[in-house]
Amino acid sequence: MPMTVPVLLISMLLFFVLFYGIGFLLNMLLRMTWIMAVIYPIIAILIVDKVRFTEYFTAPSASFSSLGEVISHLAPADMLILGSGLVGAIAAGLTMRYLRKKGYRMF
Repeated sequence: MPMTVPVLLISMLLFFVLFYGIGFLLNMLLRMTWIMAVIYPIIAILIVDKVRFTEYFTAPSASFSSLGEVISHLAPADMLILGSGLVGAIAAGLTMRYLRKKGYRMF
């Protein structure tokens, strides 16, 4: 079933807000500006791939081969949704840098 434009836009907005919020909270708690931008690719791989996480260490060649195949077969809508999540994680880091630069010690 193809994804309609309103569903795509709402999904992109939800992923942006979700990962912006998670990144903002992690930055406040851990005081590491880019933590969510670093963790996000791992989360995206867990969302997309059907391989168990431990198999990346026990059978890396087959796991990464499977991951490459799955990523190459993603629909453009799925790439846009996952990309908006990455943009949200990066925006959280930029917001933290801005707030720290302006003198907010909590951030």
